[in-house]
Amino acid sequence: MKAILKKIFQNFLYGFPLIALFLLVFTGFDFSFVIYETSFSFNFAYLIIFFWVLKKPESIGFGLIFFAGIINDVVQNFPIGITSVNFLLLCAIAAFIRNRILVPNILYDWVLFFIATLIVSSINYTVLTIIFHFPMKYGTLMSSLFVTFLFYPIFSNIFNQINLLSTRQEDAEQN
Repeated sequence: MKAILKKIFQNFLYGFPLIALFLLVFTGFDFSFVIYETSFSFNFAYLIIFFWVLKKPESIGFGLIFFAGIINDVVQNFPIGITSVNFLLLCAIAAFIRNRILVPNILYDWVLFFIATLIVSSINYTVLTIIFHFPMKYGTLMSSLFVTFLFYPIFSNIFNQINLLSTRQEDAEQN
């Protein structure tokens, strides 16, 4: 019984990024909060995708990220494919960064995450407003981007701990 629970725990740790991503896109859950009558939100899916593609790309596939984007478009009532393109562009930027940076550092990751989400959000805003005439406020999008940027170090540390647990489980199983 203990071996079965250990295997389930290991599979949960390994599949955590996909489980979290699909849970977010299927529910359409948006992390938002209100401070002084101003609503702030952040894009948790961007955090998950950027971190896991940057640190452990084998745990989350690009095809599944594309599929998650399609599901998110259906749930959020966006034109089909917009979120998928955003997610894949974020993946491409994270993969490029992973191949170019020799020494991983939370500060580099944090700044590059801001640049990546700035690029993705700008393209998202441009496509949705110019091509699809989708009502979107640029200020709301940028405040969401900035709040997402601020939360990256917190969730990066949490994801690092999950990654370390997963790595320990894999190493323990191999020995």
